[in-house]
Amino acid sequence: MTVIEILDKLIRFPSVVGTTNGAIVAWIKDYLEGHGVRVAVLMGPEGDRANLFATIGPAEIPGYILSGHMDVVPAKEPGWTADPFVLRTVGDRLYGRGATDMKGFIAAALATVPALVRMPLARPIHLAFSYDEEAGCRGAPHLIDHLPELCARPAGAIIGEPSGMQAVCAHKGKTAARVTIRGCPGHSSRPDLGINAIHAMADVLNAAVAEAARLTTGPFDPVFEPAYSSLQVGTIAGGQAINIIPDHCALELEARAIAGVDPASLLAPVKAAVEALMARGLDAEWTPISAYPALSLSADASLAAMLRQLTGKEPLAAVSYGTEAGLYQQAGIEAIICGPGDIARAHKADEFILTSELAACQRMMRALGERCTA
Repeated sequence: MTVIEILDKLIRFPSVVGTTNGAIVAWIKDYLEGHGVRVAVLMGPEGDRANLFATIGPAEIPGYILSGHMDVVPAKEPGWTADPFVLRTVGDRLYGRGATDMKGFIAAALATVPALVRMPLARPIHLAFSYDEEAGCRGAPHLIDHLPELCARPAGAIIGEPSGMQAVCAHKGKTAARVTIRGCPGHSSRPDLGINAIHAMADVLNAAVAEAARLTTGPFDPVFEPAYSSLQVGTIAGGQAINIIPDHCALELEARAIAGVDPASLLAPVKAAVEALMARGLDAEWTPISAYPALSLSADASLAAMLRQLTGKEPLAAVSYGTEAGLYQQAGIEAIICGPGDIARAHKADEFILTSELAACQRMMRALGERCTA
C-alpha cells in the first residue's frame, strides 16, 4: 500500500481522544503482521483502548523507536468543507482530521515497513503507537512501563509530532487540574441563607492570576517562547440563573514549565487556595487532569547529531507545544521530536498534510533503517 492509501485508512477510523480505539489498533496490527512484524497490543487500564508496540529487527539489541499517537482531537469546528474522517486530496494537500497530528507520521512509518523488513537490520526499529495523547499523554506511560519486557533499552526515540521534518530538542512540561466547589442554592434575595460557589471560587481564580503574573518574572530559558513558565485558567463554569445562588462552580487550569521546573510546583499556590477553602468548611475538590514532563535534549547529543544527518536540517532548540518525548527521556531513553506537517495546521478545520512532507518523512525513516544495518 502507498502512504496515501494507508493515511486514507487511518483517517477513516474516528479515533477521537477518550474513546475506544480497538478498530484502528486491529487494522495496524493486521497490517504489520502481514509483513511478518512482531506486534504487542498493550491494553490500558481503561479497558477499552490500547497502545501498540512492534519491532523490526533484533529486539535484544538497543535500537530506535518511531513514536506516534493514534488518537485525534474532535472534529467539531464549523469550518470543515468536507467530511473530516474521509481523506480528501486537492493538489498536493491531503485533508482530514489527524492528517498532520499525527496520522501522517504513522502512515509514513507503516508505508516504510516493507522496506525496513527487507533490510538486514543489526539494530532494531520499533514502532510505538499510543492512545489519548491529546488528553495529556495518558497512554504512553503504560506503554513505556512495558518496554523492559519487550526489548532492550532503546538508544533513542523519535517522536513524530509535526515539526516540518526539523528535529526539535526541547519542549515545556505541563500539568492540568480541575477545581470544583459545591455551595448551597437559594433565592438570590437571601444570600445569607445560601453559599455562593462562584464567589468562593474567586479566591482560587485570584491565586491563579497572581501566580501567572509572578511567573513572568522568571526564571527564564531563552530557547522557549515565552521564555518563562506559564499558568492560565482555561475554563470556568457555574450557576443556573441570575436569581439563584449558584450551588456549583468548576474551573480548569494548566501550567507549562520550562525545563528544570516541576510543572506541579507551579500549581501549588492555587492548590493552597483550594485547601484554605476546605479548611473554612467549604465543599471544595482538587482533581488532577494530566501531567507530562519537559523535554530537554542537549544540542550536541548523539540523537540530535543523528537527526541532523538523517534530515539534512539543523535541529531546532525548542517548541512551545508538548509531546510524549519528555516521558521517554524521564524513563532514561534519549528522545527528540521530528515529524511531517506543521503544528499550525493541527486542531483546526481542514487540517492537511502535504504529499511532499510524507515523502520526506519516509526518506528519513529509510535512512534510519540503512543506518541500523551498519
